[in-house]
Amino acid sequence: MNRASLDKRPDEEAAMFDHVAPKYGVVNDVLSVGQTRRWRRTVVEAVDARPGQEVLDLAAGTGTSSEPYADAGVHVVACDFSLGMLRVGKRRRPDINFVAGDATRLPSADNSFGAVTISFGLRNVNEPGQALAEMLRVTKPGGRLVVAEFSTPVVPLWRTMYTEYLMRALPAIAGRISSNPDSYIYLAESIRAWPDQEQLAARIAGSGWQDVAYRNLSGGIVAVHRARKADRGGAGNAGAQAELRHRATRTAL
Repeated sequence: MNRASLDKRPDEEAAMFDHVAPKYGVVNDVLSVGQTRRWRRTVVEAVDARPGQEVLDLAAGTGTSSEPYADAGVHVVACDFSLGMLRVGKRRRPDINFVAGDATRLPSADNSFGAVTISFGLRNVNEPGQALAEMLRVTKPGGRLVVAEFSTPVVPLWRTMYTEYLMRALPAIAGRISSNPDSYIYLAESIRAWPDQEQLAARIAGSGWQDVAYRNLSGGIVAVHRARKADRGGAGNAGAQAELRHRATRTAL
């Protein structure tokens, strides 16, 4: 069995993703019934990067999430802690800058990027709060954060059906098409244990980000959170302003 635990030890997680790297994108497309592409388009639109700007794409894996930025002339850095994922990505897209790194100790200088984004990866970090603080550190004043993550369906009946799919159908389907079906049991468990939309928004605000907002996709299966780093001189005290920033939650992206 090559499966990480919910303790989220970086060595276990990296080994798990190394093992699934060759078929990772294909399996995700099948398990999401093709929805991953729509979700990723929404992330790119929220980042709203322009040619020549710098974007840090965390948990980039094989670079699928980084490709739209590179194709648009954006200077994207695809960062992941799985060397196996990065190797697969570099073979596919040698033009993209792939960098090995831990989200809780980013290998970048302060104020380096106009935007930082992470899709379906914050849930796998052992210290999400520290990762959000690191993302704030490397973002330029006035820069953006966009986080896409699995979340909690807003309609109770849909939530029940989705939970049943996660815990029963998803591992069974993964067993037929994945080289490491046990990793998708971890996927289901980690989604079920993850904070809902409001809780994640509060965590982002508490890490020092401003203007926190989120948008539900696919009935809340996924939520895309957006936030902004304060302009120079306007940061103030992060803890004192967290509740004020959190009031922006649920505004439109």
